[in-house]
Amino acid sequence: MKKTAPSIDRWLREAKADPSAADCGMYLVHNGTVRRTAKAKVRLGEAGTKPVTGMLFGYDREKTEQAIRAARQMEGIYYVRVWLNEGELAVGDDIMAVLIGGDIRPHVVDALQFLVGTLKKDCVTERELN
Repeated sequence: MKKTAPSIDRWLREAKADPSAADCGMYLVHNGTVRRTAKAKVRLGEAGTKPVTGMLFGYDREKTEQAIRAARQMEGIYYVRVWLNEGELAVGDDIMAVLIGGDIRPHVVDALQFLVGTLKKDCVTERELN
């Protein structure tokens, strides 16, 4: 069943109140949403794809926790928070939110890339509807 997305403003306030905040010089947020353009067109350049009307989305909780633990172990990373939706989603609905806090930009960018990439590749299932 589709969930209500978290408040990113609240997440940032909570992160900055966390004991780890003294070590964080940067926070990055990723907010993935369901788009109208098919993945085959955007990623592979396939012409003639039908517009997406929604998505069936789910995730493996254990693999997700493993990915979060791995991100927390990365150099300079002190704060990690992830929210994943599930169920039948419509265009514009939130798929995921990820917040990474760390010491310097390169470490935080690398951790965000790693975590979102791992979630998309190994943890979630997405089936576009049209």
